[in-house]
Amino acid sequence: MVNHFINLLLAISLQDNVLWIGIFIVTVVMIGFLFIQQRQGMRLKSELAELSKIQKRNVEYEFVIKAMRVSVWHVDAKTHVIRYEQDFRDKRVNWSQAPDGSTFEDAAQMIDGRDNVRVLASMDALMTGKSTEYHEIYRVPTPYSARPFYWEESFATVAERDVDGTPALIVGTSMRIDERKTMEKELLTARNKAEESDRLKSAFIANMSHEIRTPLNAIVGFTSLLPDISNDEERTQLFGLVQENTQKLLRIMDDVVSISKVEAGQDKPVLTPFELNALLADVTAHYEAEAAPGVKLATHFASDAETITTDRSRLEEIMKRLVSNAVKFTSRGTVTVGYDEPQPARIRIWVDDTGKGIDKAYTERVFERFFKVDEFVPGAGLGLSVCQTLAESLGGQIGMDSEPGKGSRFWIEIPTKQFYEYEQ
Repeated sequence: MVNHFINLLLAISLQDNVLWIGIFIVTVVMIGFLFIQQRQGMRLKSELAELSKIQKRNVEYEFVIKAMRVSVWHVDAKTHVIRYEQDFRDKRVNWSQAPDGSTFEDAAQMIDGRDNVRVLASMDALMTGKSTEYHEIYRVPTPYSARPFYWEESFATVAERDVDGTPALIVGTSMRIDERKTMEKELLTARNKAEESDRLKSAFIANMSHEIRTPLNAIVGFTSLLPDISNDEERTQLFGLVQENTQKLLRIMDDVVSISKVEAGQDKPVLTPFELNALLADVTAHYEAEAAPGVKLATHFASDAETITTDRSRLEEIMKRLVSNAVKFTSRGTVTVGYDEPQPARIRIWVDDTGKGIDKAYTERVFERFFKVDEFVPGAGLGLSVCQTLAESLGGQIGMDSEPGKGSRFWIEIPTKQFYEYEQ
């Protein structure tokens, strides 16, 4: 009986041990499971945070390329197929990109013929491993736009390589650079203008030194002789020569001052309405006494009366210089002052002469400063240049038509009624 009781207790104790062992094992498994779950949760949380960062980077990346108006593309180095990832290029003009699935060679056909061979060669060198980067600037025609083409700049590099190091994938970007090209052109124009201005300034100073020195030397030389001359006739002749060279010096200085004031913007046009026929008749009459014997001064007006609005003094100065030149170079025939039938808001005024004319080789240079067709004719070569400067200040232009042996026509074309808008 006792043994049976003892065996029963042992059995119960063994069952309890098994139970506790089972509970312990289950507890360990549960703890392990919870630990694994916690680890996975932490890893998942880390991955979600990283994914959020990647998404944020993608948004920022897309924002940047959109702000820069960039196109991002990939080219398979084996098949040459090009695919566009994003394209934010400015599409203000009528054009379209090559569709996805096209080859780079097909896409390059859209590039201007002056550039596409160079672009293809550069990309081929990158895809075959001959170079490590690609950078090209080229023109893209826009056949359905008023602009013949736009400018584009592309960069590319190798994104992936095969196990043997051969390029497998090319990644690149393209961007329109019209504004930059325009700025470069403007800067180049400004630089050329500055260089030309510097050259003209040097030439101007050199010419001025020569032109001023000539009458000044004559004035100094003749006045130094006056104390030693007792003969009244000779003294009168010397006084005459001094006066002549003084007037020549004054004319040079007046011409220089006139050009400088207009170009510096210090002398603004004064716009008034006035009767054109009366002004031209007065100018013509003023030079009748200076004409060579037998030369007739005449007028030819398209209408009996013509009122225009412009700067009267500037127009009068131009016409005086043109008529003076015509009288100076005409030894026979006539000098005629007139104007054509006015066009809407514009009029062409001219001076005809039957002088010796000007060879076509000089027609492009007659308005240059200090240029003289005949170096033996008195003058500094500034008269026509002053006329051109004054005509342009009136919003007009000046020109000439001439035939050697038959004469010349110098003309100016200026606004007549719309000049107020030009001045504003």
